[in-house]
Amino acid sequence: MNILISDNWLRDYLKTSATPGDIAKALSLSGPSVEKVSRVGKDSVYSIEITTNRIDAVGVYGIAREASAILPKAKLLPLRFASRQPFVKAADYLKASVDPSLCQRFTAVLVRNVKIAPSPEWMQERLSAVGVRPINSVVDISNYIMVELGQPVHTFDYDKIKGHKMTLRASRTGEIITTLDSKTHKLPGGDIVIEDGEGRLIDLAGIMGGANSAIGEKSKNVLLFVQTYNPVNIRRTSMALSQRSLAAEIFEKGLDPELVTAGVRRGIDLFEDLTGGKAEDRILDIYPAPVRVKIVSVALEFINQRLGVELSKTQISSCLGPLGFETSWKGSVLSAEVPSWRARDIEIPEDIVEEVARIYGYHKLPSRLMEGAIPEPVESSPFVFETKIKNILKGFGAVEVYTLSLVSGQDVGEPALKLKNPLGADTSTLRTSLMPSLVQAVKTNAGTKEPFHLFEMSNVYLPRRGELPAEVMSLAGIFSDFSYRKAKGQVEALMEELDINSREEGEDSRGFLPDQRIVFKSDGKIIGQFGTLEEGHLYYEFPTGKLSESVLSKKYTPIASHPPQIEDITFVFPQKTKIGEVIAKIQTASSVVHKISLKEIYSDAYTFRIWYQHPEKTLTNEDIEKPRGEVIKKVKEAFGGVVK
Repeated sequence: MNILISDNWLRDYLKTSATPGDIAKALSLSGPSVEKVSRVGKDSVYSIEITTNRIDAVGVYGIAREASAILPKAKLLPLRFASRQPFVKAADYLKASVDPSLCQRFTAVLVRNVKIAPSPEWMQERLSAVGVRPINSVVDISNYIMVELGQPVHTFDYDKIKGHKMTLRASRTGEIITTLDSKTHKLPGGDIVIEDGEGRLIDLAGIMGGANSAIGEKSKNVLLFVQTYNPVNIRRTSMALSQRSLAAEIFEKGLDPELVTAGVRRGIDLFEDLTGGKAEDRILDIYPAPVRVKIVSVALEFINQRLGVELSKTQISSCLGPLGFETSWKGSVLSAEVPSWRARDIEIPEDIVEEVARIYGYHKLPSRLMEGAIPEPVESSPFVFETKIKNILKGFGAVEVYTLSLVSGQDVGEPALKLKNPLGADTSTLRTSLMPSLVQAVKTNAGTKEPFHLFEMSNVYLPRRGELPAEVMSLAGIFSDFSYRKAKGQVEALMEELDINSREEGEDSRGFLPDQRIVFKSDGKIIGQFGTLEEGHLYYEFPTGKLSESVLSKKYTPIASHPPQIEDITFVFPQKTKIGEVIAKIQTASSVVHKISLKEIYSDAYTFRIWYQHPEKTLTNEDIEKPRGEVIKKVKEAFGGVVK
């Protein structure tokens, strides 16, 4: 995600003589990437890209903490708060019931006798500089804290909360809530919501507040509300309802629950200074499972081997200290106590190495060209065979496509692997066939007037009990506005070009029209399929491994020294005669039948071109009379074909 940070605001917490350009360069080299620095009035604004794992750097203070560790002679100025109210598990001004699986920390404090007015000019200027529109003192304070600390906060009109009671729970499917933007949403279920004492939904937590508890011009008592929510629920609700707010983007990445303390105290200070309100003497804090201290141990040798430099213990500790790590050494083993705001990000020794590397300076690490012998090509690599298939199909005029491995569960059926947290119903399941992807590709290109042939070579994922799925490389293609014979001819031509000797058998299957599917067999094993889909398109699919196994060894025969006799014979067949079987029968009718092809079709008449050839002599017209008779006889007996 991208954020905007004001330079003037940043220097509230960062003591440095560095220019905005120097700060941007240093951050980009060793921390969050600064895309550009823009001049806004008398201020400079940094446009910064924050990666998902570094949500601790989403606010002004987080960037100041990063810059203080990276810049030489820079100092991080601490957060200071005037408020000293204790945090308590129960408060008489609000009765709260919280599902801890949805909200790790629930904090609220009542601020009485608030006067709503425009916020001070300095606050409006800072908010405007980072793209936030000033509205009034209450709303601006909420936005100010979110930008400064990276902790979203919310405010309620305390007098609109019936019974001064809140129940934070998961929504039921079909519940209705109207949010601050006057949009009414039908909830899918499992969303984090808050209801008041009369059972009204007053907040779509982490996404947007409810219209029935919103702050108005006449609001007097404000409930300042700071929480840490389950990121999975926030993400799912935000995407399902298409409600993307900055608060949702932050919450869905997993916030540090300890940051709530700073958010509440900063909020109290601003409310009392800017609105004339007075906060209650206790802060309600429901925090059943506080963050546990995490310690990651790593050996000095481990760090130096991976960095390629020899750093001392002091150098390593000085890199980690400004980032908030508490370090101690036992011999040559470092124990690093991970700060709460990095608890989701730092897990293994390599994470510690990465932190040392970036603060020490990637540009200081030695660079060395790769050494050693050039590796030999991998024997029996599948890529050569796969490339050959692609080139053959492209030669036929086919177009290769690349599609997503995730498809709708309705298009796959059982068994198939489904995602626990899919982005949508149409990308919920790993495909077990390329068919749904190619059918969708044809629909996407429905406006194309000319016939076309699309193909894809990619993995399908077949479930295995107790194991990761089997990833099977498959070739599949689909034809739009092709005749059956032309499409099948291209598939058969592919088999011929690959030197695969296969036979075809009719066999029905799911997804294909009845009596409109054939399977290709080699050595009695099915190696692929071709047929007409229920949607009407012609489709084929082959596991490339089975194709590769079916390739015959090359056999070469001398060119015949005697020319063939060539003639055309036209047969009339009953309906539904399988012409492939006719060709196979003619091929075996006589030993001198060297080659046969279907030359022309007109109505129910089929013209075959037959090559008669003998290895030791040139055949005369008299010589081919007998084999011709055998051909006509066998075709008539087997298929009822009559010479025309």
